[in-house]
Amino acid sequence: MHRRLIVVDSDGGSQPMYSPDGNIILIYNGELYNTQELREHLIKLGHTFTGYSDTEVVLHAYLAWGTDAFQKFNGIYAFALWDKQAECLTLCRDRLGVKPLFYARRGELLVFGSEIKALFCHPAIQPQLDEDGLRTLLLLGPARPPYSGVFHGIDSVLPGQYITFHAANGLQKHFYWKLTAKEHTDTLEQTIEHTRWLVEDAAKRQLVSDAPVCTFLSGGLDSSILSMLAARTFREHGETLHTFSVDYRDNEKYFTQSIFEPNYDNTYIDQMADFLGTTHHKIVLEQPDLVRTLSAAVHARDLPGMADVDASLLLFCKAVHQQGFTVCQSGECADELFGGY
Repeated sequence: MHRRLIVVDSDGGSQPMYSPDGNIILIYNGELYNTQELREHLIKLGHTFTGYSDTEVVLHAYLAWGTDAFQKFNGIYAFALWDKQAECLTLCRDRLGVKPLFYARRGELLVFGSEIKALFCHPAIQPQLDEDGLRTLLLLGPARPPYSGVFHGIDSVLPGQYITFHAANGLQKHFYWKLTAKEHTDTLEQTIEHTRWLVEDAAKRQLVSDAPVCTFLSGGLDSSILSMLAARTFREHGETLHTFSVDYRDNEKYFTQSIFEPNYDNTYIDQMADFLGTTHHKIVLEQPDLVRTLSAAVHARDLPGMADVDASLLLFCKAVHQQGFTVCQSGECADELFGGY
């Protein structure tokens, strides 16, 4: 079973996707941000395309370069390739592990999926919790070890890793990319300019979409920078960016200043939306709805998470989608990347 997140080329990226000779089958979850560059390179090598989806580019890149193609991908993805002739399955995950990919081996059987619950659809996989899984939930939750699927016998493909599974050769693990430490030799000015280029390049690439695009705007540095870059791109095309923020009913009555949260967000949200000239939408959540959504949030994550935080995000995204938006940029994880805490 496969459900595709359609961002680009809704008609041309249908899955499963077959190679021209029918030997290679691809199912893919994610998005490549250097699709156009790879397509142009592949066309020069003689490849032809029926559409313009990144799914087709992933498939043809594999046909051209084999597993060396994985090093050329800039994006977030998890995918499976089945070689019918070699009877070999390849599972691959993006460099930082943004997209999840789980698997469970039972003898000559390998079951895989982008969600843990998907594996339980197979009768050979049971939701059993062992001591390691219990320790993960109690001591590490909502995080988990990168190799762990928490439940007994379920593992995760690691970030930057691909695995191959063959009935005769068994399961083999390979890394196509690893994070490495290097001496930083740039000057302060060079560092600032390089960081600026990286953020702007990533933000611009992630605006490419056939589906409507918006941004989350909390008034903080991270979401404000992304919204500014998106609004600038939209203006260049004569369009207005839509931004979204979330709040809780009567929150302003009970807000208390602290070191962690010294100010009420709404003031900065209004200032940024006005400054950027966006069409801004404020989503107000009701407390009873949060309580009712707690179980649904756990089901969506497959594991216990951050309670009301997860429920809020689920309701917020649902409300944004109801407004007609499929692609949303946000500043999530920027604090961890730039030391915001």
